Amino acid sequence: MERRSLGNAGLGVSAVGLGCSGMTGDYGVPDDVESTATIHRAIDLGVTFFDTSDAYGDGRNEQLIAGAIAGRRDGLVLATKFGNIRGPNGERGGVNGRPEHVAKACEASLRRLGVDVIDLFYQHRVDPDVPIEETVGAMARLVEQGKVRFLGLCEAGPGTIRKAHATHAISALQMEYSLWSRDVEDRILPLLRELGIGLVPYSPLGRGFLTGVFRRRDDLIPTDRRHAHPRFQEGNFEANLALLGALDRIARERRLAPAQVALAWVLSRGPDIVPIPGTKRRPWLEQNVAASAVRLDDVDLAALEEAFPPGAASGPRYPEAQLRRLGI
Repeated sequence: MERRSLGNAGLGVSAVGLGCSGMTGDYGVPDDVESTATIHRAIDLGVTFFDTSDAYGDGRNEQLIAGAIAGRRDGLVLATKFGNIRGPNGERGGVNGRPEHVAKACEASLRRLGVDVIDLFYQHRVDPDVPIEETVGAMARLVEQGKVRFLGLCEAGPGTIRKAHATHAISALQMEYSLWSRDVEDRILPLLRELGIGLVPYSPLGRGFLTGVFRRRDDLIPTDRRHAHPRFQEGNFEANLALLGALDRIARERRLAPAQVALAWVLSRGPDIVPIPGTKRRPWLEQNVAASAVRLDDVDLAALEEAFPPGAASGPRYPEAQLRRLGI
């Protein structure tokens, strides 16, 4: 598989990574056996970039990955995150960017992952109550100690990115980016290119919507977290189905899956962009990996641009309360 660089500090990864969050909950029913087989298949296909977080499954996701990569660690780039915390009753939305928490979170992730060093360590969400220089300063000390190789941020605004990068080189920014979530193109992506920071799009398939697999809201099981996302709710869901026409047509003409067209579009946005589509099933993984070889022509790109202009999706990408907390 093609390799791409994230940042200017020497972090090289496969052009398509594997997002592992759905392997331990939120989306569908967990299946540890198939998830492990999917990770093994990803390695066999040349995927080197694996993404997790201490928040996914309350640490179980990191443990799952540890078991799957046992004996196969060489050449892999493990990315994990810290900072998202739950309340006493499991409430979402808490953030902790205090320096002492950074160090503790790193030690816990190293232990769960069963490794001596984390390749890419992200702050999962920016803590508005802690200066970013303090958080990144603590992350930088982990680099000095040899516990972390490269640093990243997730869902950060331009001012935060500049301050963080001035404190220590940031190699990657993880943001939602896809045909129906193009917010980064206005201010974020130009800044990343100015500073030499790579972009890691999560949900590059629109949380599965752009695959065309979901044609009714009932196609999602009742416990699926996507029910809480506005774009999957009644009214918005049906309106968003209308966006898929051009995607479906190009896929038919090119004898591709819609997901492959959507991923090829993200990959076409620049060599400094490395999407991490998530799946726990080998057939979907193989489909996603094959998208790295797809090259869309100018006609295809123009049709997608017309069908998916910025702001085309019905409904915000997160519930309003979560968007406010992002502060971007």
